[in-house]
Amino acid sequence: MRTDVVVVGAGLAGLVAAAEAADAGRWVVLVDQEPEQSLGGQAFWSLGGLFLVGSPEQRRMRVRDSVELALQDWMGSAQFDREEDRWPRAWAEAYVDFAAGEKRSWLRQMGHRIFPVVGWAERGDGRAEGHGNSVPRFHITWGTGPGVVAPFERRVREHVATGRLKLAFRHRVDEVVVEGGAAVGVRGRTLAPDDVERGGASNRDETGDFEIRAQAVVVTSGGIGGDHDLVRRNWPARLGEPPASMIAGVPAHVDGRMLGITEATGARVINPDRMWHYVEGIRNWDPIWANHGIRILPGPSSLWIDAEGRRLPAPYHPGFDTLGTLRHLRTTGHDHSWFVLTQKIIEKEFALSGSEQNPDLTGKDLRLLLKRVTPGAPGPIEAFKEHGEDFVVADDLDTLVAGMNERNGTARIDVTALRRLVEQRDREIENPYTKDAQITALRGARGYLGDKLVRVATPHRLLDPAAGPLIAVRLHVLTRKTLGGLETDLRARCLTASGAPLPGLYAAGEVAGFGGGGMHGYNALEGTFLGGCLFSGRTAGRAAAADVR
Repeated sequence: MRTDVVVVGAGLAGLVAAAEAADAGRWVVLVDQEPEQSLGGQAFWSLGGLFLVGSPEQRRMRVRDSVELALQDWMGSAQFDREEDRWPRAWAEAYVDFAAGEKRSWLRQMGHRIFPVVGWAERGDGRAEGHGNSVPRFHITWGTGPGVVAPFERRVREHVATGRLKLAFRHRVDEVVVEGGAAVGVRGRTLAPDDVERGGASNRDETGDFEIRAQAVVVTSGGIGGDHDLVRRNWPARLGEPPASMIAGVPAHVDGRMLGITEATGARVINPDRMWHYVEGIRNWDPIWANHGIRILPGPSSLWIDAEGRRLPAPYHPGFDTLGTLRHLRTTGHDHSWFVLTQKIIEKEFALSGSEQNPDLTGKDLRLLLKRVTPGAPGPIEAFKEHGEDFVVADDLDTLVAGMNERNGTARIDVTALRRLVEQRDREIENPYTKDAQITALRGARGYLGDKLVRVATPHRLLDPAAGPLIAVRLHVLTRKTLGGLETDLRARCLTASGAPLPGLYAAGEVAGFGGGGMHGYNALEGTFLGGCLFSGRTAGRAAAADVR
C-alpha cells in the first residue's frame, strides 16, 4: 500500500492529524491495532474538559483571565529545569497562545459547544508563582469526550467516503521503516477481527503482514498508563517508591509500544520520568477493562486522611495539587488513603471523571442535568455508594471506622484519634474565623459563582446529623498520563539526539508529551491533555501535508 501520509493511532490526536492532512489534499491512511469501535481512543472516555484562556464563558462567570496569568501558571507548574526543555517550553508558550486565541473558535465552527459553568481544577500549591490555576479554566464539552471526538470523526469519515482517507483497523505497527535516513512508511502484522466492547481487551491473533509506504509518518499512539510495569520502571525517585498496587485509568492497549518502536528509528525520547497519576481513584464496580479505575473530581470540603488516619497537611486538599499529594502519600508506606465526608458534601462536590459516568452531560440531557441542583447525589455517584467496594456509609463515626477497618482487613484507623481530628475540624467550621487552611480555601472557593452554584457545599460540621450520613471513600493511585515522550520541534517533527529533524517522521498527542516531548513539564493544569492532542495533532497533520512532494 502506498499513500502520502500514514498516521499511527486512531485516538484524538490521530483523528485530528488525519483530518488536517486530508483537508490539505493528501492521501492518508490511518492505522490502529484496535477494532473500529475504539475509534477516538481515550478521548472518548474523558469528561471532555478543555483549558481555555479569556473565554466568553469565563467572562460570564466574572472570571478575569489573561495570557500573562495563564503563562505564569503554566510555567510555575511546569518548572522547566532541564537542558532538553527547550522544545517543551516553546510548545507550552505556543499552546497557551492557542488556548487564548483560536482554539475555541476553531472548535466552535465544527459544532463543538461548551457547558456554561467553568470548573476550577488543580487549584494549586498555595503560591502565586507555584503550581496551579489561579482562576477557573476547566471548560467541559457539552457532550463530554464523545463531543470532542465527534467533529474530527465526522471530518475523517467524510474523507473516507471520498476515498481520500483509508481506515486500517487491526493493523499493529511493529516497525517504522527508515531508508536513506528518512521515515518512508510502517510495517507490522494484521490482527484478527474482534467485536469486543469499546475499551475491552481485543485479541492479538495475527493473520498476516502489512507494509504501508508513505512520504510522512505521524505517530499518535498514546502513552504508557496501561502497562503498570512500564509505569514503575519510569517512576521518578522524587515521587517516592512506586505503588505496589495501582488501578488503571486507561485500557491495557495503552501500552507505550510505539515509543520504543519510534525511538529505534533514531528519534529521541525525553523526560520519560515525568508522569501524571491521580490519587483519588476508586475501583469501578461495573468495569469496562481490567482493573478499571475511575477518578473522583472532588470539591474542597472532604477531610483527607492517610491509611493510618492522619490528616494530610496543607496544601494537599482535595482538588489542589495532584502530584504534591501523590508525593506526600508515597511517604506513608501505604498505597491508599481516605476521604471522610457527609451526604451533603457528596451531593454537591463529587463528580466522576469519564463520559460514561456523566450521562446528563454526555447525552446532552437538560432534564437529567437539572437534577444536579436538586437534593440527592447524581445517579452514578449513588450507584458507587451502593455497589462500590471503596465506599463505607454509616450514621455514626464508630460504625464508619469499623467499616473502614473491615475494608482494610486490619484495625489501622483508631476511632478515638479520628474523632478528635473531626471534632477539631468541626470547631473551626463553626466560627467565621479560622486558622485551618482547608476551611479558608473552601470558603474562598464559594466566592466564585460557579463553585457556589454547583461545586462547593455550604460549610458545615461533619458530625452534624442533618448533613449525614457519614461517608468514607478509600482512594487508590490511578494511572493516567505520560508527560514526557518523543521530542518534537514546533512543526511536530521528531528530533534525533543531534537535535536535527528525522525527515518524514512526526509525532503528536501523548506519545510526544502532548507536544515537544513534554510541554507540561512536571505538572499539568488539567483540561490540557485533550487540548494538547488537538493542538499537536493539528500541527503534525498540517506539517506532514506541507512536506509531501
